[in-house]
Amino acid sequence: MILKNSLNYINEFFNFINSRIRQYYLKSKLYNNKISKITLNGLGYKPSPSLLECIIKYNKEKKNLNNFFFNNVWDNENIDINDFKNLHSFFWLFSLDLKSSKSDIQSIILQWIKKNNDYNIASWEIDTLSKRIISWISNSKISYEDSSEEYKNKFDEIIKKQINHLINEIERSLWVDDKMIGCSAIVLSGIAYNDENFLNYGLKLLKKIIKLSFDKNGFPKSRNIRQLIFFIKYFILIREWLKESQNEIPEYLNEIIFYLGQSYVLIHKNIGQNFLFNGNQDNKNYDFDNYLKRLGYNFKNEDYISGGYIFFKSKKYCLASDVGAPPEKEFSKDYQSGALSFEFISNNNKIICNSGYFQNYNHQLNLISRSTACHSSLNIENTSSVSFTKNSSGINKINSSLKIFNRKIFKNDEYWSFEASHNGYLKKFGIIHHRKVEFFHKIPKLSGQDKIEKKNNSKNLNFEIRFHLDPEAKVMKTQDGRSIYIGLNGEGWRFTSINNKISFETGLYFGNKNSFVENQNILISGKTSYKEVLINWDLEKIQ
Repeated sequence: MILKNSLNYINEFFNFINSRIRQYYLKSKLYNNKISKITLNGLGYKPSPSLLECIIKYNKEKKNLNNFFFNNVWDNENIDINDFKNLHSFFWLFSLDLKSSKSDIQSIILQWIKKNNDYNIASWEIDTLSKRIISWISNSKISYEDSSEEYKNKFDEIIKKQINHLINEIERSLWVDDKMIGCSAIVLSGIAYNDENFLNYGLKLLKKIIKLSFDKNGFPKSRNIRQLIFFIKYFILIREWLKESQNEIPEYLNEIIFYLGQSYVLIHKNIGQNFLFNGNQDNKNYDFDNYLKRLGYNFKNEDYISGGYIFFKSKKYCLASDVGAPPEKEFSKDYQSGALSFEFISNNNKIICNSGYFQNYNHQLNLISRSTACHSSLNIENTSSVSFTKNSSGINKINSSLKIFNRKIFKNDEYWSFEASHNGYLKKFGIIHHRKVEFFHKIPKLSGQDKIEKKNNSKNLNFEIRFHLDPEAKVMKTQDGRSIYIGLNGEGWRFTSINNKISFETGLYFGNKNSFVENQNILISGKTSYKEVLINWDLEKIQ
């Protein structure tokens, strides 16, 4: 372990030195001359701005440029990093109406070009740069049209210069999301300027991203539902650009959209809820659903398994569970250790849920939200079923993983069940966790059994099984102390666990991005006093 840590530190040191040397090179005249070699031809294809509605969040009420203050804006150094990115990405152009002064908008862009014509680590960062190119080209009616030849030449030149930089640097990016946005910018530039080199490079990069980032069934290797939606939005955007410009659409692009569409409709549209597994949050996708409908995308999926998740659904109820293995370390930056956790919905009320995800990597709540304790599952000695370690970028990735086995799934109109086991506590505690969950429609009742199996003569250990509740849920322990009543939006459910100690406690709910509120969770606790411990529990509807 000491040798492994020493090698990691040495590797990080050399990566740091290489990064600094690289920055000196990127700022040099030699590099500037390299990326300035371009063929100067004008903008041809001008995409419909409405195609960007899948990724742009802006008010439908358009604003006039006069409502904004842009005087010396590019000289403002006292600006928050998020505001800096939003400003330099130029996505705010989508919020302007066409009555805004084209000359004023083009003047602002020209000021930016004069200030940022050469590489700058902040304003030329891949995500910001890529969004800027997409925005400038997509808003050509106000950013390009009715301008002087001198302005158009400078506009065309800086876009191609930035694309040359993007092509040089994008493979070095550690973030697949940035690569996806950058790939989109390269493809769009290739189409817009009829540049085969840009277009061919962009499509090859797209194919590589698909090959490296998705499993054989077309699900993201990260197993991140939020990332699935991110990818399908950009894939469809690229497809629509190619379609509108009458370019050939690669078969691999159609294929990945088909697979992602099937997963999307199963996980989101068929159920209309967000499931808080592995980095996901409460996001409303109504606008995206309308976008798909407007463009004629009609995905269908009658299955109930995707990406290692189970989704049972009827008219009134839904039961979802994570029975998939953790992703490889490379894809685990947003993974949460919730193996065999589940969520249960009744009449659109989430009766049992997970706690959600705190996305800010620099905040301690990020790691807390990734713990097993924040999921409706079992933890031993207040540890998680997988462990994480922080890399040089401050991102926690999987350090020790687990295996899922003995998976069994059954579904008919009156009865659902799933069961599986994992070995996440085997190496440290000598324990295997088995879980079986059943739902009986006619009663209706959710029944579960968690089995803690000791594989060696380890000492007695503390265990906890949590069942997290919606922040709006009300809980009350019955007088006999054997049951807990759950009330949510007019529905009542009774939770019982015979021969086990049950209670409820206050926790944190991270369902909304980078924020939290208090919620309640039901707790079964005890000790592993025997070689095999069985914990039976029931959740039955009473009103």
